[in-house]
Amino acid sequence: MADLGIIARRKFFNNCFDGALTCAGIVSGIFIIFLNTPDLFTPQNVIVTGFATALAIGISGLWGAFLSEEAERKKKVIDMNKDMAISEEGEMEDLEVNPPDGKKKKKRKKNKENKTVIQKAEDFATIVASLVDGGAPVLGSSLPLIPFLFGIELSIMHFISSYLILVGLLVYLGNYLGKISGGGRIRYAIHLVTAGVVTLLVSILLGI
Repeated sequence: MADLGIIARRKFFNNCFDGALTCAGIVSGIFIIFLNTPDLFTPQNVIVTGFATALAIGISGLWGAFLSEEAERKKKVIDMNKDMAISEEGEMEDLEVNPPDGKKKKKRKKNKENKTVIQKAEDFATIVASLVDGGAPVLGSSLPLIPFLFGIELSIMHFISSYLILVGLLVYLGNYLGKISGGGRIRYAIHLVTAGVVTLLVSILLGI
């Protein structure tokens, strides 16, 4: 009733992709600095910087999505109620009653069943959509940081491993889009990997 599947899929891709490219920018920036001054950063510094950013994106997505989804879905319920001629007090349905005089009369009874089902569906969709909106960027930002959990000194292998994970994540998201659209998985994967490469090149140009 709330079209949750479509919304959740779209939010998962968009925010996971945003998180992945945000992490790519952070890692690329630190990588440029690392090439000039290798002793300036440690793997722990990268982890703290990356996870702090991931959590900030996640909290922003969760909070903002909940408020916006709640407002939009409340408006949707109000509009649906207007279309269905349901007042705030609930829809009235006619019931026949038999009074003592034997003459049948009609009595109006409140019926909130439809309204309640719609509201429950929209409330449930708001919560799930908010969790996806907040969790997806955290996932996208955190996965490329895994190599930095290992080792005491920062090395170029940390960055190579991080980029490999990032490419794998972008390829997965490309396949995910291709599966949804019913084809073109390779094309979508190439598009997303290209976005990652562009992020790296822009970071290098900024470093220069």
